Amino acid sequence: MGRIIKSGSAGKDRLLLEKAIVAAIRELAKQSNPDSNSYDLLAFIALSLTAIGETIEESVTAWEKRGYWVKADRYRMEWNWSPRMGKELKQALLNDDLGTAANIIAQITQKLSKVKVSNYNKIGSPWAGSWDRLIRPK
Repeated sequence: MGRIIKSGSAGKDRLLLEKAIVAAIRELAKQSNPDSNSYDLLAFIALSLTAIGETIEESVTAWEKRGYWVKADRYRMEWNWSPRMGKELKQALLNDDLGTAANIIAQITQKLSKVKVSNYNKIGSPWAGSWDRLIRPK
């Protein structure tokens, strides 16, 4: 089973998940033919996008308490793609539709184009076992 990324705050968790997604997309790009590792990588991306979606409300709650409604709404709009694409990617994987999954990955790559991950990152392989977690949720 892969590592669970949890740093303590929603912002840090989101940043770590973004970097892990970019690393997973790089690994996918290295592959010439889909295999079991491809499904792990795609499942990890889908699960991570869903997890990012869960951090959004946690982040904006603090702003709303202080009356920063516009900032909170802008932040929600900026990140509303994450849980939606995670759900679409999950559905594509469960339907074994790798063409749709590739299109979704291309969109995700555009959304996360500003995320910088070193080639010598310390992320490791958190996607190991993600396919099993996707098809058999707790």
